[in-house]
Amino acid sequence: MSLAFLHAHDCSEAHTDAVWGVSWTKNDNVVSISADGSIKQWASSSGEPYRPPNSSTDYQVPSPHTLGLVSLSVSPDGRRALYNSLEGLTSMWNLETGKREGTFESFMREEGAGNAEAAWSVSLSPSGSTYASAGGHGNITIRSAEPENFGKKVSTVFSGRNKFGMCCSYSPDGKRVALSSEIGHVFILDVESNTFANTYTSHAMSVRSVAWSPDGNLLLSASEDKRLILYDVRVSSGNSGGAVATFSGHSSWVLCADISPDSRFGLSGSADKSIKVWDIAARAAVSTVQDTGEVWSVSWRPRAPAVGSVGAFVSGGEDGVVKWWRGAGAGV
Repeated sequence: MSLAFLHAHDCSEAHTDAVWGVSWTKNDNVVSISADGSIKQWASSSGEPYRPPNSSTDYQVPSPHTLGLVSLSVSPDGRRALYNSLEGLTSMWNLETGKREGTFESFMREEGAGNAEAAWSVSLSPSGSTYASAGGHGNITIRSAEPENFGKKVSTVFSGRNKFGMCCSYSPDGKRVALSSEIGHVFILDVESNTFANTYTSHAMSVRSVAWSPDGNLLLSASEDKRLILYDVRVSSGNSGGAVATFSGHSSWVLCADISPDSRFGLSGSADKSIKVWDIAARAAVSTVQDTGEVWSVSWRPRAPAVGSVGAFVSGGEDGVVKWWRGAGAGV
């Protein structure tokens, strides 16, 4: 089977540097972050900057940060965007009101704590009450995402390896947090017990991105070893390693990944300047889209596609342009 995905349109105003994160929200808008320090919200129907129709006159888009933004996590209801800068300034932007609901300087040493661990990757919990962060020391830190005490530490768990945490991500049910590392390991934190339940070691190089299936049973990892690996997190890593499929076909680092809302397809972007769509059941690539530069982030449209459609996705990459793609015969 092969599928065709067509270029629908671009954002109307490109970022001035690479797009390092995109997220297609439940409200059918897209949020993007960039190496130029900016975060923006777009209308998916047109690619124009989006402003809520009933927003007040003091609605504001955050001013660009002095350093690039490297991590983005949008709440399941599409109302809040958590993002993090190169040096570890974590912020929460209310996409409906335009208010910045919290900022936290993770690079500052906290009273009574050891050395600070500047956040690199951040992930908002599905409930919106906490967020997870990972950085250079191999920890997952859970912090408050509530406006009144944003950034207050709830817990810190050491993965057992003092290696850089490349990506962390809450599962859709909020019961687990996945952490990927610079040495190719993927760790699964059980939130309730605050312990690591599984460690997967299938990758040979740094794992840049992880993505959960909507039911939280599968995890897809994207690595600099040019492969994606699919794990069944219900299977102990002590058995077959938990890996149930390997996807090969990129010719350079795989930088990002996502799983479609119906769990049928995987999606990946690579330094080889291509985007691939993978049929999870067939364990094979079914579509390849050529882009103009490295593809740093991809995101499926979160609503289930119409009958007969394969859905749509958005991408961001080296050229600073947010791009919408749709399955042939489907509208965006």
